[in-house]
Amino acid sequence: MSKTGSDSSETHFGFRTVAETEKARLVRGVFDSVASRYDIMNDLMSGGVHRLWKAAMIDWLNPHGEIAVLDVAGGTGDIAFRILDRAPQSKVIVADINAAMLEQGRNRAIDQARLGRLTWACMDAEKLSLPDRSVDAYTIAFGIRNVTHIEAALTEAFRVLKPGGRFLCLEFSTVRNPALAKIYDLYSFNLLPKIGGIVASDADSYRYLVESIRRFPNQERFADMITAAGFRNVAVRDLSGGIAALHSARRI
Repeated sequence: MSKTGSDSSETHFGFRTVAETEKARLVRGVFDSVASRYDIMNDLMSGGVHRLWKAAMIDWLNPHGEIAVLDVAGGTGDIAFRILDRAPQSKVIVADINAAMLEQGRNRAIDQARLGRLTWACMDAEKLSLPDRSVDAYTIAFGIRNVTHIEAALTEAFRVLKPGGRFLCLEFSTVRNPALAKIYDLYSFNLLPKIGGIVASDADSYRYLVESIRRFPNQERFADMITAAGFRNVAVRDLSGGIAALHSARRI
């Protein structure tokens, strides 16, 4: 981390270097732009495979009973709905820093008559407005790489989990196979922004999303960060050759 002035630090926004104080606003702008087309774009970008990855996440979480779950960066409700499908008596707080994404999720919940066991909250992953030791599980899917200070988000995750509570993160990661990595890079940098431009009228936002994936720590480094936040029993599962990965841990 370098300094731009006496008290201003820099971070990355995709491949650009920006002031730390600017990143949250820039990320919010990306998701404001793509919110209405977010689910359609996920299907187009992954060929629907993101649904299999999310199913694998819920399988590993294995929610049951009357548990309290905090789903961070979950504005569209995709993970929350899957949790309720598996554990109808659970309660899920859907937290997202982006109001436009939360609006999309609430509208979907209304359409599907799911509002009863859901709470929607505009919250920053680095400063959660929840009490210590208040939830049984913390989930985050494709959101932690957009956080300015990942370590702060992990510290907050640890704080709000009850002892024995589960942390589960689904995120794009590092492809292990060199041949697959080359194909993935060609697809990501050449086709995805074009698809974003056509479907969402916003090629730049999807270019940022591709770049943010490449800047995210690999599987081992992210596991080390989770451990450094105080978690134990850290485990990793690659999905689709490492295009995505699941990281699981517990607050002991």
